[in-house]
Amino acid sequence: MLNYNIFDKKAPAMPKPSKGTEFCKFLLSKASKDMREPLVPMALPALAAHLTDVKFMYSDNKYYELCGQMGHLIGPSGVGKAQLTHLIEAIMRSFRNHDEMEYQRLADWQRQMKTRGANKEKPERPDVAFWFPPADLTNAAFLQNAMALEKQGNRTQYLNLPEVEMADRMCGGHKQVSQTVRNIYDMQRGAGALRATESGITGNPVLRVNLTFSSTPDAARTFYKKDLTNGFFGRIPFAYKGRGERSGRIPRQGTYDEGFLRQLDEYLLRLDNCKGEFKVAQLNKVADQLADEMARLADLADDDNLFELSHRSIFAAWKKGATLWILNDQTWSRSIGEFVVWFCYYDLWSKVKVFGDLFKSGDFLSDEVQRSGPKNMLDDLPETFNEQQLEALRLTLGKSKEGTKHLLNVWKYRGFITLDPSTNLYTKTPEYLGKV
Repeated sequence: MLNYNIFDKKAPAMPKPSKGTEFCKFLLSKASKDMREPLVPMALPALAAHLTDVKFMYSDNKYYELCGQMGHLIGPSGVGKAQLTHLIEAIMRSFRNHDEMEYQRLADWQRQMKTRGANKEKPERPDVAFWFPPADLTNAAFLQNAMALEKQGNRTQYLNLPEVEMADRMCGGHKQVSQTVRNIYDMQRGAGALRATESGITGNPVLRVNLTFSSTPDAARTFYKKDLTNGFFGRIPFAYKGRGERSGRIPRQGTYDEGFLRQLDEYLLRLDNCKGEFKVAQLNKVADQLADEMARLADLADDDNLFELSHRSIFAAWKKGATLWILNDQTWSRSIGEFVVWFCYYDLWSKVKVFGDLFKSGDFLSDEVQRSGPKNMLDDLPETFNEQQLEALRLTLGKSKEGTKHLLNVWKYRGFITLDPSTNLYTKTPEYLGKV
């Protein structure tokens, strides 16, 4: 009935790459087996940064650029999060080469400034723009770079922050992170850019940015705990990687050798060359199907927060699917759709796994054993049950008993359960149980 169970302890299993998603298999060929699942969604923002002048029509009949893609990789220390940085460096080599030339231009200008006498006219600062800025850039530098990139034809800058707290410096303080991320996601202008530099350079650019973070679970919970309901948290897709079973074997990684890099460049060329406006009907059909599934999922948990989070999870997964469509030589395949569905569920599973208890109570609990978030209440009931059993379950989860009858009616409407009028007992349908 539903593609994945986001309330399960185990992460939704990544689809096996097949026709149309051969790129995913290639992308992961050098990663250790235990880190392959989180690396696919986390690498796509870096890949999409190669796109310029590309728009896709979403199911709402509006066109959107594919920038604004983000991701947050969460895992315990030593789990292998650094593998993301290794992969990104391979993807962003052309950006690095461009930026090295820009750094040289800037260094030449600074040298001229020092050698010119006080009474001589100083050279103007060159109009440099960095495609892959350093992770420790300041807010003024971030905004100034956005202005320069806008002049260069609306280029997207990509940042990979190895620690999520580094976003505070980039945004000008933690209180500004929420607004900046919302501006990035919604492609709004960077409020505050009018006073971006000491030299008086002014502007208010559209923030075309792709952004990834990494952190431990505790650091992520501390970072977001006051922002779970203001729209900032929901705009960022998450990829959680647990520690797993203890093993005495060091994970094996491959080397991004010349053969890999040559093949990678062939894929990147597809991104660099793609221009125009596109509508992929099959991709939008998957988004529409996900919207229905997410409503059903929220009904099983009777959770409005989960439903609201799902809207942006679908949109983020849709953007990833559009990127995969380009990488597949602008050709749709069923496998791309399977990955889009998985991206959405994996994001929501990660949010429930790491932050679930914060949705419910707003309290900060550091002990992972204590955490409990949205639950599929129907799964917690026997195959045949009565209204009082659901009412008691709702009370244990902090929900009012007044909503019991309404939820039962929703479940009947969804086809999850049937009612036997003679006994007033509810029974889970074969469709819900996956028996048909």
